[in-house]
Amino acid sequence: MILFDDVSFARGETVILRDISLRVGPGEVVALVGRSGSGKTTLLRLVNRMLTAAAGRVVVGGKSVVEWDAVDLRRHTGYAVQDVGLFPHWTVAHNVATVPRLLQWAPDRVRARVDELLSMVDLAPDVFRDRWPDQLSGGQRQRVGLARALGADPPVLLMDEPFGAVDPITRVDIQREFLRLQQQAPRTVLLVTHDLDEALALGDRVAVLAAGRLVACESPEAILRSADPVVRQLFDSRHPPHA
Repeated sequence: MILFDDVSFARGETVILRDISLRVGPGEVVALVGRSGSGKTTLLRLVNRMLTAAAGRVVVGGKSVVEWDAVDLRRHTGYAVQDVGLFPHWTVAHNVATVPRLLQWAPDRVRARVDELLSMVDLAPDVFRDRWPDQLSGGQRQRVGLARALGADPPVLLMDEPFGAVDPITRVDIQREFLRLQQQAPRTVLLVTHDLDEALALGDRVAVLAAGRLVACESPEAILRSADPVVRQLFDSRHPPHA
């Protein structure tokens, strides 16, 4: 569903990504991890053409992203981010319905999809449909953001620190919700996270980036057994020794 074929990206003289090759299969979750500045978010944004590769190919659904109409590509790829970005002057229902309304779905179909999505993320439609974003907790806003990203049932989901703004207990709850949704309707997911435990819990594979290069991409079990010094240094930092 997603292919990076020898992809590089630069800003001016600064090379951000170097020779990245990675395949993400249908229904697979690949978690992107690495230190700040390693290129994780840049790689994610190449998929929906928020950025354009300087070299190599990025392919989505068997077609190079440069061959896609940009609007169609972004409707084909749901996007969930840390700050959620809900429109404050729109109700929860209106926010969740953003893409279906852009696609000019019939009103009855939009309403049914909104209620379905709110139920999927464990927000009772009758309770939350007409609320405003400032009436929601941080965890509830994250759930609405996830529902909005799934609005038109995209086969590809791009997630950039989607649960990073909530407290640890709520974060675990939303992670469980994500796994449940993924079991119900598997999507191809690229997940950027600084939380290594989250990467291990949610990813079918974990891709480690360092200085713009792909160092490893393995199952969580294999990553934890890796002898690569970059991988070891990163994952050994998960639980630092007590002073």
